[in-house]
Amino acid sequence: MANHSATKKDVRQSAKRNERNRYYGKTTRNAIRDIKVIEEKKTASDKLPEVSSMIDKLAKRGTIHKNKASNLKRKLALKVNALTK
Repeated sequence: MANHSATKKDVRQSAKRNERNRYYGKTTRNAIRDIKVIEEKKTASDKLPEVSSMIDKLAKRGTIHKNKASNLKRKLALKVNALTK
C-alpha cells in the first residue's frame, strides 16, 4: 500500500463499506431463513414485503447482483404462495 493520504483514506472507506455490507447481507440472510421456516401463510405473507425490500436494498447498493435478488424474491414468493394454512 502506498503512503499517500488518498490511498489511506480509500482503505478506511472500503473497510467501513465492507463491514456495512456484511452486516446488511447477514441480516437479510437471517430474515430469508426465518421466512422459509414459517408454516402459516398469513404470517409469511405479512413478512414477505419486508424481506423483499431488504433484498432490493442489497441489490441497489451492489452487495448482491440484481438477478440474484430477483431469483431470491421469486423463490420466496413461490414458497409463500405454496403454503396452504
